[in-house]
Amino acid sequence: MDFNNNYHAPQSPYATGLAGRCPRCGQGRLFNGFINLAPKCDVCGLDYKFADSGDGPAVFVTLFAGFLVLGAALWTELNYEPPFWVHMVIFLPLTIIVCLGMLRPLKGLLIALQYRNKAEQGRFDQ
Repeated sequence: MDFNNNYHAPQSPYATGLAGRCPRCGQGRLFNGFINLAPKCDVCGLDYKFADSGDGPAVFVTLFAGFLVLGAALWTELNYEPPFWVHMVIFLPLTIIVCLGMLRPLKGLLIALQYRNKAEQGRFDQ
């Protein structure tokens, strides 16, 4: 098999996306900052202009975090009936931690899946 500069073995979109790595080579960084996309891969040169995750990561984070944190808050309320301030002290920081902790990996995953599936905007044939 010819391993020249243009060939890159297929990467798992789940492994590369969740790790914040380039979806083509699996080595370069996908992000410049916390959730800001790098302009291109610093290893293979893949231009990340194709990447547009939109509101997808925020929607998934809201759904997952809402299910986990609100489920835990409801369970706590039904079993222990703590005062309201206890909910605020426990579940407000937990909500922030879970949301921020899930945002970057889910954004990376959606971008890696876009690359793998060659997803692009829909167009009408004329």
